[in-house]
Amino acid sequence: MARHVAPERSGVVRVHPRLSINQATVKHADLATALTTSAAAGYEAIGLWREPVAEVGFDTACAMLADSGMRFTTYCRAGFFGQPDEARRLANSDDNRRAIDETAALAAAGAEGSTPTLVVVAGGLPEGSRDIAGARERARDAIGALVPHARSAGVTLALEPLHPMYATDRCVISTLAQALDLAAAFEPAEVAVTVDTFHIFWDPAVLNSIDRAGREGRIATYQVCDWKTPLPHDVLLSRHYPGEGVIDFASLTTAVEATGYNRDIEVEIFNAEVWADDTSAVLHTTARSFERFVSPHLQS
Repeated sequence: MARHVAPERSGVVRVHPRLSINQATVKHADLATALTTSAAAGYEAIGLWREPVAEVGFDTACAMLADSGMRFTTYCRAGFFGQPDEARRLANSDDNRRAIDETAALAAAGAEGSTPTLVVVAGGLPEGSRDIAGARERARDAIGALVPHARSAGVTLALEPLHPMYATDRCVISTLAQALDLAAAFEPAEVAVTVDTFHIFWDPAVLNSIDRAGREGRIATYQVCDWKTPLPHDVLLSRHYPGEGVIDFASLTTAVEATGYNRDIEVEIFNAEVWADDTSAVLHTTARSFERFVSPHLQS
């Protein structure tokens, strides 16, 4: 991997009130550290992941979030529907229903303005399969089976399309339009979409799709990070701070804002060198990058 060069860290950094730190960005910080350090740095919101929540115990995690005074923006993640046999599919369905219940409880524990949003990644192809169309159909059916539980819990399932390089192993839904087509069978409060710059910036139809998502009331969350080449050997760890790569945050953010989206915006980074850095330094660089490359295009 090419050496990561962080933006200048000196000086006082404004943390934009709509900036949420996705816990993946500070992956090696435990939940207590992520919450206390983020709050101390001036962050008002955080998106949580299931694994670090489970490490401390769910009830404890809810209490820690409440004590932090931070808003809860998203919970990652549910989905991965491409299970090879019925027993695994049933176990996966049970786990996804638990994720829905956890999302509702964490949103209730968070500060005012918290959103009960569960990020859903469809999953890739079952082992040995070449039937990507069938995998998309199974994802649609699995989401439909989860909707009644999500509706009763007051949770929005936020479908996240992933870049096509992840289509076979992580997500058979690759474009925002595909995610919107899948969501169209359900109410926007039940099934919406995650707009993640890393995954959708390349799509020539992305601005039209963002406009459509806004008209349909289906933007559940907006997530930002940058794309920079060459990609590392592990392409999962190829996300960068805004401004370090090639993504046009001006056009994408302006398009999202034009839909009326006015909620929190998460920075979600998977990058080994970012993870190896000090948590406070990562939070500082995240805020600086967001202030320079994203916040100028926000309406509020």
